[in-house]
Amino acid sequence: MSAPAGAVLGRDAAAAAADRESGFDWRALATDAKLLLIGIPVFIWTVLPIYHMVLFAISPKQDAFSGKLWPEHPTLRNFEVVFGQKHYFLSHFWLQLWNSLVIAVATGVLTLMIATFAAFAISRLKVRGGRTVMNLALFTYFIPAAFLAVPMYRTMGLYGLLNNHWALILAMVTIASPYAIWVLKQASDKLPYELDEAAVMDGASPMQLFRLVYLPLMMPSLVAIGTYALLLAWNEYLYAFLLLSRDTDITLPVALGNFLAADDSPWELLMTTGLIYSLPPAAIYYTFKRYMVGGLTAGAVKS
Repeated sequence: MSAPAGAVLGRDAAAAAADRESGFDWRALATDAKLLLIGIPVFIWTVLPIYHMVLFAISPKQDAFSGKLWPEHPTLRNFEVVFGQKHYFLSHFWLQLWNSLVIAVATGVLTLMIATFAAFAISRLKVRGGRTVMNLALFTYFIPAAFLAVPMYRTMGLYGLLNNHWALILAMVTIASPYAIWVLKQASDKLPYELDEAAVMDGASPMQLFRLVYLPLMMPSLVAIGTYALLLAWNEYLYAFLLLSRDTDITLPVALGNFLAADDSPWELLMTTGLIYSLPPAAIYYTFKRYMVGGLTAGAVKS
């Protein structure tokens, strides 16, 4: 027969009391051990590709595939080649990096403007049809973005926007805006409506309410959404590959794909360029990390 529940609870309480008296928490140790057993393999699996990228970037071409954990003769020659545009595939490196930056920033700004005004109108001004707009915003994600690539290409061709940065900017804004509107609307719903009422009673117009009350309170969510849209456009490949074709117009991710067209691809230069391209988004993410966590989860739980 099993022991009564009271006896089991008594033994657990006695064990916990004994642990407290001894000054050692075995349960906490077991929990930490479980987390380490899970966290260490995940960390290694995550860092391993980055380590190999760095390894290729500091290795001479002849040592890139040696299989060693560290090159015998590490070098920064690959960075010199990339920054100096001293290879055929890197002849427009700085221009393509600039293209990526312009498209990413423009996408972030436009997405932020559209989503902010839409969320304010739906959540605070209670405009007619707001619920329909929100449902349509969610409905757009039932269709994978990859399926819309060809229709988007056709649409941009009809409007004469192919090989124009605006084609990619508008495509990225179209993809990012529904999610941005939804997140900002949910975050906006959490703001107390008494602030709006007090501002209106003081004679504030809708635009003054938007500028003086809404924007300051929504700043964490706005930073998070702007960062999300910027990184989405920065890392985009498929739409950039379809909508831009000239070497002077393409973004750096598309240019990196050209490395694979050669019979003898310069992998050390490819990894060096990829490492350089990955640094700005990493810096942006870690700079605004606290806003990303707080902003993207704002409104996730209703009080």
